[in-house]
Amino acid sequence: MPAAVSFITLTVASLERAVSFYRDGLGWQTEGIIGTEYENGAVAFFPLPHGQILALWPRASLLKDLQLKDSATEADISTNASMMLAHNLASCAEVDKFMQVAEAAGARVIKPATKTAWGGYAGCFQDPDKHLWEVVWNPKFPL
Repeated sequence: MPAAVSFITLTVASLERAVSFYRDGLGWQTEGIIGTEYENGAVAFFPLPHGQILALWPRASLLKDLQLKDSATEADISTNASMMLAHNLASCAEVDKFMQVAEAAGARVIKPATKTAWGGYAGCFQDPDKHLWEVVWNPKFPL
């Protein structure tokens, strides 16, 4: 699988405060908060050089989106959920293949790839050091 980081997602306690810091304080460009029409979908995107994107997403929304069922897993994820890297791919099939390769390599699948409310397809895993990765096909960010 080719190496790529498409998105760097910082999970935040207050999306409004974080957007204000990056947009108003640092002067970074953004459309502002979007996705409020989706449950746990409010997010802000900041374009970075070389096609990467910084995303700000409420930490509580990430934890709900992962659909964690047991408290031990939720506690484990909560302590490692300050940042999530994303690898965008060109199709749902590529997402499935990447998730399989990651799991075979020793990743812990946190959320199997599935259709998203916003029209994409995504799964999430932890690497052996518990860093969170999202593997995603996003029709709004075509490759």
